[in-house]
Amino acid sequence: MKFSKKINKISVIGLGYVGLPLFIALSKKFNTVGLDVDKKRVFNLKKGIDETKEIDSNNLNYLKKLKITSNTIETNNSDIFIITVPTPVSKSKVPDLSLIKKATTDISQMIKKGSIVVYESTVYPGVTEEICVPIIEKKTSLKWKKDFFVGYSPERINPGDKKHTLNKIIKVVSGDTKATLNRIAYVYKKVTNAGIYKCSNIKIAEAAKVIENTQRDLNIALVNELSIIFDKMNINTKEVIDAASTKWNFNRFMPGFVGGHCIGVDPYYLTYKSQQLKYTPKIILAGRKINDHMSKYVANKIIHFSKQKFNRNNLNVLILGFSFKENCPDIRNTKILELARSIKKTQNVHIFDPVIKLNHTKKINLNFLARAPKKNYYDIVILAVPHENFKKMGIKKILKYGKNKNLFFDLKSVFDKKHSAWCL
Repeated sequence: MKFSKKINKISVIGLGYVGLPLFIALSKKFNTVGLDVDKKRVFNLKKGIDETKEIDSNNLNYLKKLKITSNTIETNNSDIFIITVPTPVSKSKVPDLSLIKKATTDISQMIKKGSIVVYESTVYPGVTEEICVPIIEKKTSLKWKKDFFVGYSPERINPGDKKHTLNKIIKVVSGDTKATLNRIAYVYKKVTNAGIYKCSNIKIAEAAKVIENTQRDLNIALVNELSIIFDKMNINTKEVIDAASTKWNFNRFMPGFVGGHCIGVDPYYLTYKSQQLKYTPKIILAGRKINDHMSKYVANKIIHFSKQKFNRNNLNVLILGFSFKENCPDIRNTKILELARSIKKTQNVHIFDPVIKLNHTKKINLNFLARAPKKNYYDIVILAVPHENFKKMGIKKILKYGKNKNLFFDLKSVFDKKHSAWCL
């Protein structure tokens, strides 16, 4: 069956880290509507304000001209719906599909004969066809593969990464029929220069997405465990990795916290589905356990050193950086929260992060500084998230936040090791 290149309208549902860059790129090639249920987010985007800081100034100005709405009816008569909503996990690490189900339900009333619904949200294999398709069929009188069609194209947005942007990454695509696949590929080919990879079916594409971050999670878990072992041997982990990296096939990963919405979340989608099939993944869950434990491990090390040096509580502690990763304002699932809470049990903790929005921290019971910290005030200074701001500031200025006799912890070994009492 041949596919039609005629596309009257595309709707992108969810204008966060994933949906917004895609919406802007598609808008330059097709008649495109951007939908987000967050009215404040829509209001800001219409004014050219993006709190994710993923969009450059030129595209922010372009954004003001585009159709952005929180009203689902504006997506009516779309040929293609692309759903890019978050798929988190619950406190018990169970996949939370409520947002993707709601988005599917909302747009169902707008789907017409011949429409294609494409999912980009991270899911376990089977969600698109086994959960989303039945919702559409139930909410409409349309029949799958006859009246409407579905596909899956995993998102590969890396928050804070200005190198691997949408137009520079290979786009994996899949569809329920050959015609669907080719039509989806045609659309995505318009927004990337890196090429298209066609999967033989939707479950393959869903599985590819979920293992991308699972693999990274396990690699980081390995070096985190190595850092614990080397610490007991009084060996500097960074120096070990520097030496090992001279081998041509050694993959360089550094120890650290694994937070955010992707790496620390996606593996649970795969393990959930695996456990449904009566197989409990051992390596994946072990890696998750190690990475989830690292913030408490680091907190205990800092507390240990502070007891040795000061042997008292109520010390003034400064934590530099709070977002889940460098140069990114996203604080979802940040492991610095656990680090700060653990230290706060006995010490006075202040947090300074010039990258994040302070209004996003209102519900967090921690002391966030709106301005640069006081000089010569802190007993302990912790460089937890090495944003470019802190790197440019330099070690001399950072050390001035501390008193004459202070402890400095450069957790990710950004500066010379001689300055840091301890690092990962």
